[in-house]
Amino acid sequence: MKIVVFGLTISSSWGNGHATLWRGLCRALAQAGHRVVFFERDVPYYAGARDLTQLPGGTLVLYGEWDDVRGRARAEVRDADAVIVTSYCPDARAATTLACAEARGVRTFYDLDSAVTLARVTEGGSVPYIGPRGLADFDLVLSFTGGAALTEMRTRLKARRVVPLYGHVDPDMHRPAAPQTHYDASLSYLGTYSADRQDLLNTLLIKPARARPAMRFLIGGAQYPSDFPWSANIYFVRHLPPDEHPAFFSSSRLTLNITRPAMAAMGWCPSGRLFEAAACGTPILSDNWPGLGEFFAPGEEILIADGTPAALVALDLDDRQLVRIGRAGRERVLSEHTSQKRAAELIDAIQATPPGIGALDMMEA
Repeated sequence: MKIVVFGLTISSSWGNGHATLWRGLCRALAQAGHRVVFFERDVPYYAGARDLTQLPGGTLVLYGEWDDVRGRARAEVRDADAVIVTSYCPDARAATTLACAEARGVRTFYDLDSAVTLARVTEGGSVPYIGPRGLADFDLVLSFTGGAALTEMRTRLKARRVVPLYGHVDPDMHRPAAPQTHYDASLSYLGTYSADRQDLLNTLLIKPARARPAMRFLIGGAQYPSDFPWSANIYFVRHLPPDEHPAFFSSSRLTLNITRPAMAAMGWCPSGRLFEAAACGTPILSDNWPGLGEFFAPGEEILIADGTPAALVALDLDDRQLVRIGRAGRERVLSEHTSQKRAAELIDAIQATPPGIGALDMMEA
């Protein structure tokens, strides 16, 4: 298949979770004989932290303004088997219009931020990457979040066919690595700063750090504010490129996963970081949300904390228990949550969707 994607970014992993997921997915698609053409607007904040310039087995098209690339986009779309527009793509509405007018293949929308999208729509707001007709003009809608989000996309956004396409990990890129002294931690957390995650970060890392002053804690990520409540035993690593993630996780005795509240409320929302850490064999401590047990077995493949006391219990487990949980989590990921498996699920979803049903709906309207 030839698949054309209009996305947020694949060239820079700075401050977003999209790039690493797309890299793993595109690599797996290329290995299976498919070709991806990825259109990305060249913005300064990603250009300044670009860690990928070529798409192996595919084509990366960086452009300044939509008008600069409209002609090429039209040509690529016309002979594509599928066209995918993603959430937070800065030109999503223009790409949607182009796909509806020119695409002969399956017109697809992939919402990698489903819970955030639905929360805004429920509150009566709008999102810049979805037009006034919602998702009615797409043949297929893929959702990063499952559960109730699938129904909400049908009822609130008029999606005709919705299929979950969860997070995943490329096991060739994320696997156990030699521990590095500068990443050593009793508990680590890797994630871009987000105000809506701060309460959980306070509960599950900052307060435990104050309660265990002899332990070393580590946070890695971008956009942390100057007034963040650091303590003497919490260390910080600014933005890490994906090739440093395995060493980061492998140097942690335990690593923390925190879910944004809008996602947790929907449930069935595993993050890419969750699978990355597990693929490295690192035991994970996570907040809880509906559906988590369908991805990892609590207490056996992952640890769950609903507050600071539970986090402290996890920190006080002996090494043998943590190693056993880390190994079990890695085995689960390798069997069910790889980029290769998600690529196969994507192809299955495209093949099962008749092209043009979205365009028919648009004509009927």
